[in-house]
Amino acid sequence: MDDTSQQNQQGQQAGGMPGMPGGMPFSGDMGMPPPPPQDDKPANFQLGMLFKEPIKIKLPAHPDTKFDDDFFIKLLAGSISLSRAEKKRIIDAVPKLQQWQVDELVNIFEEEKKKFAQLSQRHVPQLEKLAKQHYEEWRDIELEEVKTSKAEEDKSKADEIRKKLGL
Repeated sequence: MDDTSQQNQQGQQAGGMPGMPGGMPFSGDMGMPPPPPQDDKPANFQLGMLFKEPIKIKLPAHPDTKFDDDFFIKLLAGSISLSRAEKKRIIDAVPKLQQWQVDELVNIFEEEKKKFAQLSQRHVPQLEKLAKQHYEEWRDIELEEVKTSKAEEDKSKADEIRKKLGL
């Protein structure tokens, strides 16, 4: 056997690659250091943190349920798992909801906050992007509400003026 064949045979017997003298084992990493471990420590990202000023939307009257309107609306506004349309539908449905449904929504929103707070630091850039997107969508909902209430107010005033004029 020539020297190369003998080295190949020795290398293979020692768990190495053919052509690796002295039977150096093949680890598959080609001498690269292992990647650094991921930091899986919770980042404690807080949903709703972009809402610094008071939320402008007021919930419709809900005589059959009792809950903190401001707390509920802040949880709803801060949610990043609901679309703009879903949030609007929830607001519109509040007067028709039963107490257990409101309680369940609050539990879901609080659980969502908890779960996202437990995600690691490496998820923060994506969470920030989602939070910003949902914040802007909520502001759009608020603007729509202001326009709608202004239009209703104007119509009411116009009706009142017509009534006074006998039209």
